[in-house]
Amino acid sequence: MIKSLLVANRGEIACRIFRTARRMNIRTVAVYSDADAGARHVREADEAVRLGPPPARESYLDIAALLAAARASGAEAVHPGYGFLAENAQFAEACLSAGLSFIGPPAAAIRAMGSKILAKTRMQAAGVPVLPGYTGTQQQLTQLEHEARSLGLPLIIKPAAGGGGKGMQIVREAAELPAALAAARRLAESAFGDGALLLERYLPAPRHLEVQVFADAHGNLLHLGDRDCSIQRRHQKLIEEAPAPAVPAEVRERLRAAALVVAREIGYVSAGTVEFLYDGREFYFMEMNTRLQVEHTVTEAVTGLDLVEWQLRIAAGERLPLAQHEVRLSGHAIEARVCAEDPARGFLPSAGRLTLLEWPSMESVRVDAGFGSGDTVPDSYDSLLGKVIAWAPNREQAAERLAVALTHTYCAGIASNEHWLARILRSERFLEVRHNIALLDQRPDEFAGPRTLPPAAAILAALAVHVAPGGAVPPAMVVSPWELRDGFTPNLSAPITYAFLWQGQRGRVELEYAQGQPVAAMVSGARHTLAGPQVEQDTVAVRIAERRYQARYRSAAPHVYLWLEDEQYDFLLDDPRTHEFHATAAVGGLTTPLPGVVVSVPVTVGSKVSAGEVLMVIEAMKMEHTITAPHEGTVRAIHFARGDRVPEGSELLELAPG
Repeated sequence: MIKSLLVANRGEIACRIFRTARRMNIRTVAVYSDADAGARHVREADEAVRLGPPPARESYLDIAALLAAARASGAEAVHPGYGFLAENAQFAEACLSAGLSFIGPPAAAIRAMGSKILAKTRMQAAGVPVLPGYTGTQQQLTQLEHEARSLGLPLIIKPAAGGGGKGMQIVREAAELPAALAAARRLAESAFGDGALLLERYLPAPRHLEVQVFADAHGNLLHLGDRDCSIQRRHQKLIEEAPAPAVPAEVRERLRAAALVVAREIGYVSAGTVEFLYDGREFYFMEMNTRLQVEHTVTEAVTGLDLVEWQLRIAAGERLPLAQHEVRLSGHAIEARVCAEDPARGFLPSAGRLTLLEWPSMESVRVDAGFGSGDTVPDSYDSLLGKVIAWAPNREQAAERLAVALTHTYCAGIASNEHWLARILRSERFLEVRHNIALLDQRPDEFAGPRTLPPAAAILAALAVHVAPGGAVPPAMVVSPWELRDGFTPNLSAPITYAFLWQGQRGRVELEYAQGQPVAAMVSGARHTLAGPQVEQDTVAVRIAERRYQARYRSAAPHVYLWLEDEQYDFLLDDPRTHEFHATAAVGGLTTPLPGVVVSVPVTVGSKVSAGEVLMVIEAMKMEHTITAPHEGTVRAIHFARGDRVPEGSELLELAPG
């Protein structure tokens, strides 16, 4: 067994691999970019080595820097995790040439599946069902457009060297083809260094099924069951479960057998996942991920196995610890990916310092996290904060257990999606297995949070602000009447007003005090009687009319975060002195809602544009975000060029009204 292991990755997967390595008494080595110098995975390793600046190409994708880090730290083996270089055959070969064990499949197997074009052709020859498409070598955009029109619409464009859904473009109308092909090529070259594309008939509403396979170097091969990963947004998985629900036994048996054919065909070794699309009758091979998957945790939950340990033992030359007939699946497990993105703002990625990130601690709930309170989420990488996994004897119980765990996840300082995920898990559509990979893109509002603010939430937030640091002192602690700050006025009631913004809506709460205690609150013109207020360090409670409410809160000026009845509310305290500035800054300017890099500027100064026309494309956290014209007009100025890095809130262009 190896004695020291370098993990060529970051975030939650690095922390997860370290956990198994520590249990096996293996010394751990982390690597980091300047953006991750204080990151959790760096703190948890026995040793950490700097790679370079934040851009991935100068750090986590720099093979020479990674090998130098392995030499400097005395590591014997390298685990690639997932993403970055995990499916890079050149990296696997470089590790072996440097005398390091590569914790993963042989380079030949990675290369066999590295090109979706070659993989699809090979699997079709092996008898595995595939969707019709174009996998030719003529890769000029004009040729691809011709092939796409011949194939027919709708279709999907995929980077041939890609994975994880990155760079995919769905085309439903012929007019969309040129822009979609250009965007797919741009992302393919940026993310994978290879602009080759394949075209495939698009199934509008399939489910995404996959099979976990494992093989050793002695010819032994088995599967560890199947998973369903159909809850996706923009081809990125968000909720995964094992086993896949509502699959007929005969289909499940053929699915697992097909996955073994795929692995055997390429001489596979280590952990791998074979992915399929399922239309309710037949399944079709999509790709094989030649690495450990993000969602390996649900397979671990239903098998009781440690897949990272299996990887390490197989890399050391050991045989598979079990035969196929010895594999046992028990219960049901579901995983949710908690990401730094804002569902209320079109899922814009969010970066910055985590004022609070408290993960749930519950029975049969597992957390694999890469961040915690006080950490900084950089804007250079993907938005995954961590994963919450729940196991239960059946699917319904697992879904509810996971939903409860997500609503007991407390995140402040940046936007996150855990409450949105909980609403999906509790929906009839999910529980009845009526979902598919298109659900979240076709019905984006179905799982939206509250559209109106409950008066109780506004009142509790105002009470919390009033006694937060810099606010009033609780009556029990008063040593002077001047410290109460209760708006005392002789012979009159004492209202104290708090104005705030919530989801862009302005609101105000007037707290009415008497004898140092809040006795009423005015919200939206309605008066609510209050009694028995209690404000502690992180909780606030009060009786409103005949009902008592209690909430968790976190004050981080100018924000107040409140968690009440399975929902989170982010209040921005409203300072009227800033109104004029914001109004002035907004006139004629187009700003970026998040930091990123400009990847395309299809207009020039003087261009006349229509409302909705694309003005600029920003790439942030591995996703493209389009800046469009809010109205008809003429481009007056462009402040950033292709390749420029733009800070959040930067004015990108100026548009004069037409």
